Order: sequence, then structure tokens, then C-alpha cells
Amino acid sequence: MAGDELGAEAAAAPRRAALLAEVAQLPALPGVYRYFDAVGNVLYVGKAKNLKRRVSSYFQKDHGGTRIGVMVGRIARMETTVVRTEAEALLLENNLIKALNPRFNILFRDDKSYPYLQLVSHRFPRLSYYRGAVDKKHRYFGPYPSAWAVKESIQLLQKVFRLRTCEDTVFANRSRPCLLYQIRRCTAPCVGLISDADYTRDVQNAERFLRGEQQELLDQLQQRMMEHAESFEYEKAAELRNQIQALSRVLQQQSVEANSASSAEKDVDILAVKVQGGRACVNLAMVRGGRHLGDRAHFPAHLEDAAAIGAAEAEEGDGVEGAAPPEVPAEVRVLEAFIAQHYLDSAVPPSLVLSHAVDQALIDALSQHAGFKVSAQHQPREQRRVWLQMAQQGAELALARLLAQEGSQRARTLALAEALSLEVQDLDTVRIECFDISHTAGEATQASCVVFENHQMQSAQYRRFNITGITPGDDYAAMRQVLTRRYGKLAEGVAAGTARMPDVVLVDGGRGQVSMAREVFEELGLDLSLIVGVEKGEGRKVGLEELVFADGRPKVYLGADSAALMLVAQIRDEAHRFAITGMRARRASVRTGSSRLEDIPGVGPKKRARLLQRFGGVRGVGQASIDELASVEGISKELAEEIYRALH
Repeated sequence: MAGDELGAEAAAAPRRAALLAEVAQLPALPGVYRYFDAVGNVLYVGKAKNLKRRVSSYFQKDHGGTRIGVMVGRIARMETTVVRTEAEALLLENNLIKALNPRFNILFRDDKSYPYLQLVSHRFPRLSYYRGAVDKKHRYFGPYPSAWAVKESIQLLQKVFRLRTCEDTVFANRSRPCLLYQIRRCTAPCVGLISDADYTRDVQNAERFLRGEQQELLDQLQQRMMEHAESFEYEKAAELRNQIQALSRVLQQQSVEANSASSAEKDVDILAVKVQGGRACVNLAMVRGGRHLGDRAHFPAHLEDAAAIGAAEAEEGDGVEGAAPPEVPAEVRVLEAFIAQHYLDSAVPPSLVLSHAVDQALIDALSQHAGFKVSAQHQPREQRRVWLQMAQQGAELALARLLAQEGSQRARTLALAEALSLEVQDLDTVRIECFDISHTAGEATQASCVVFENHQMQSAQYRRFNITGITPGDDYAAMRQVLTRRYGKLAEGVAAGTARMPDVVLVDGGRGQVSMAREVFEELGLDLSLIVGVEKGEGRKVGLEELVFADGRPKVYLGADSAALMLVAQIRDEAHRFAITGMRARRASVRTGSSRLEDIPGVGPKKRARLLQRFGGVRGVGQASIDELASVEGISKELAEEIYRALH
């Protein structure tokens, strides 16, 4: 063992010497640096006012067994980029963090884009919910923190301005008003019950409302109502009166910053951060047009590693030599990371309200990136103070829920590890793969593999396997095929030391399925103790399941109230759900024959649609002659022959 350690140290010495030589050549200019390990994984991305001083600080002293010491010990190579300004360094750093997902950086993952309220361009524009890339030909308002906030705003606008929400295809084919007209949520432009001018005016008023010009809008509506009343147009005056009343009720339900002089000042993001128990939460609340639209909580990854390295960097500094940089609280580090990463891809409002003061250089870089002046305040007054307090409370509640949930999830993983006598050093790395077979009387057999890791299901790693070449309905043969396909190549990597098996391989079934899994593992030379079968209890009742092992251990009954059994049941049920949904989709594809048409070269979506429309479905296409197929627009004689051969 000692010889191996000496050999590793000897191999690392030239690498470290090369790194130090590279560090010595770095310029004393602002820039961004990246550290990589021996297999090319990105360890850390950082920025510096002085690249030479900052990077050399990592290698000038022994960091021991600290987190920064662990990272430095793994550095095999580095890359640097020189930039002109500190602002450019900050933007490049966070672009790289989002793109490379470094192990030792604070990282915020945005699992989905923010939704917008869309006014679709049309003679009679419609309101719609929208998520995705912005198309300049339409008008957008937002972003909103959630789909619920968009839909609530659409409902408010329907009540006040009665704009349509139906799809253009529905709109173009209406012959009489729909129910929304009857309940006074639409003015029925589809059948001409409102003029173009009046509908356009309603659209303009809705836009003014969304921009925060509520008082001006109310004053204008009041003036128009009085003009109609003076002209004895009482019906029109009554319509405006109803609109004013509806708008007033909406405004009474909203928190509106009445003293804002411009719409720009009414667009605000409120950011509150809370750090506790090794986790952090940044709660983002959005105010658009003076209306509080709701909030969304964000939780960063890699917090403890990044905080430790950030603190070490602060001690070293990279500014004036000998100057002691002030200690930066963890809350400020998290908030700065969120601001830098979040607003690279999202629209930034002209004003930010923050729970903690951040570096002004960050706000300046944000202004440069946005193309307009962005202001930030962390001690607001009046209405903004109320909004900040709401956001802070939301951050505290969201973090408390996360910690409670993670504690419960960790407890379940621990209970299962103890029940199965798993020898693992870190519960966070426990990986369970579960398999299930699904078919209908042998038709469209599919196997599923779902993954549990880091105390939760990892849907991005799920896999489905189409099972072919077996006797229909033979679940044992299906299990043999899926396990062989899943672990055949992986076994080679395990033997070579370049891959690892999961800690548990769950199969949904009793001794028969476990015996089949045992045969596969013996053929591949894999550890039989990994295989665990979930056998239905007496009467197939939930809570009476027993665990069956392939290595000869006796069956285990965990108990209906066992946290371990709850986790096993969750994973097993997820595998069943994933298998059956895939099977149903495959079965539907086989029965309709759509996959057969899609597989024919030269038959795209348009030609396929023409064929199905002409012959009334795939069965009709299959019964058609070559000449009949060739009579369809876009289908040549040669393609008709190809289609005929594929379907017969």
C-alpha cells in the first residue's frame, strides 16, 4: 500500500511542477481561470483582478485536508482567459459555471424557463400563456414566477377588458358566441359583436394595465363614461362603469406602489436569501407594473465546497498586496452567485431589492450586460420594504421545507441501507436501479429501468427497453434480456475499474425473477448480493411485500410502517409506472401502424397526413394498391411501390 502511495506521489510531482511553471507565466491582468482533474472534469471556475496573484495563491501553501486542499490535490491542468475589465471577467466566469457545472462552485440550476403573458398579433389579438423563445412579432409581458401567476393575470384581464383567449382556428370557425361571451368574459369579436376600433381600444387598455398605468387608465375610462352619459349614450356609459368597477376591484386585491412615477420604477425583482443547515435558498419575487406576481424559490448546489473555497480566496485576496480583504458572509456569496447566473439568461428589471448588499461591481456588470442602468437597494422603505419582508419569509419557509424533506429522504435511505446491510461510506452516493416488465397479453413488451440516487428519483437517467425475440408473455425471458443489455457492457467497465455498479438492483418480482437475474449476473461475473427482488405479500396487499435475495440470504419482511419499505415501494411503483406508460405508447403505435409509415424513407409528416386522410387510416393505406397510392399528391410511383412493400 505504501508503495502505491509513493508511486502516486512520484507521478504527481511532474504534473505539479508543470502547473507551477504555467502559473509563473501568468500575467497580472484580470481574467478567468478553470481547474481540471486528471480525466478532464471541471473542478472550479474563478475570476480574478490579478490572475497571477490569485492563481498562485492556491499553490503557495499546504491547505491540508480542507476542501480547498482536496480540490488543489486533484488539479491536473488549468486554463485561463485574459479579459479587459473586471465586469467582463464576472460575466465570463458565470457563463462558464452554467455551461461546465464545476464541482466546487455554487451552482443554480433553472429547470425551466419563466412563463410570459402573450398578446398574439392578429386583427383581434388574443391573450395566451407562453413559455419559450420570444418572437418579436407578438407582444410579451413578464416574466412571471409561475404558470399560475400568468393564468391568474389572464383571468383578471378577461374580467376587466374581455379579450379573447381562444385559438385562431377556433376563432375563425365560430358561427355564434361561446360560453365566455355569455358569462361576460369575452366581447365575441369572432361573430362581429364588437367593432375593430373598440376591440383595439380594449387591447391598448389591457397593455396599459400590464405596464402599471392603472390610475391613468381609470381616469381615462371615467372621462369616457362621463362623455357617453352627457351624450345620452347610457348603454355605453354603463359598460364603462362596469369596466371601471371591475378594474377597481382588481386593484384593491393587488399591492400597488402608488408613488412610482414611471413604469420602469414599477418593474422590480425582490431577492431574499437564507442560509441554514448547509443549504441555502434564494427567493425571487417579481413585481411587474406595480403588481406583485408571486415568488419562486431557488436552491443552489455545491454550497459547502464553494463557500469554503470562497473563504480561502478572500483570505488570500488578489488586489493590493498586504491589504486584508473583508470577510464576505455566505448569504452574500450565494446572492451574488444567483444574480450573476440568473440574469445571464433572464430579463433583468431596472430595479433590484436585495436582502443583503452585494458588490457594486456586480451591479455595474449587470447594467453593462443589460444595456441600461440597473439599480440595487438593500434597505428599502414603504411598499418595497413590505415586499422584501414577504420574500424573506418565503425564503425561510422554503428552506425549512427543503431541510425537513431532505431529512426525511435521508432517513429512508439510511433505513434501507441498514435493512440490506449495505456497506457505503456516503449515503448521498447510494444508487438503486429498479427493473419492471410490462405488456398486454404479450403484445408490445417493454422493460423499464428507473434510478434512485442522492435520496431522490433521477428521471433524466431512466431508460426503456423494447423487448423482442421472446415468446410473447414470457416475463422471465424479458427480464433476462433487459438485464443482459443493461449490464453486459457495464460489467466490462467494472472489471477494468472504469465503471461502478449500482449498490442495489431491484427487480419487481419474487423468486422466479430473482433466479433469472442471478443467472445473468453469474454469466457476467457480477456480485450476486446486489440483486433484491420485491415479492408481493399474501393477497398481494400493499405493505406485506417481502425482499428476496439472490445470494442465499433469507427473505426479509420490513413491516408495513417501515421507512425502508416505503422507499422500496416508491421505487418499485415508479418503475411500474414508467414501464406501463411506455408499453401503452408502443402498443398504440403498433396498432395504428404509424411507426411503420414513419419508418419508410421519403414519407414525411405531410405525405403521411395526406395518405391517412385519403384512405381513412393506416389500415386503408395498407389495403390500397400501388396505383391508388401513387394518385395521392406528392407520392411518386417509386415511393408508392416502397410504401406497398413496407406494408405487405
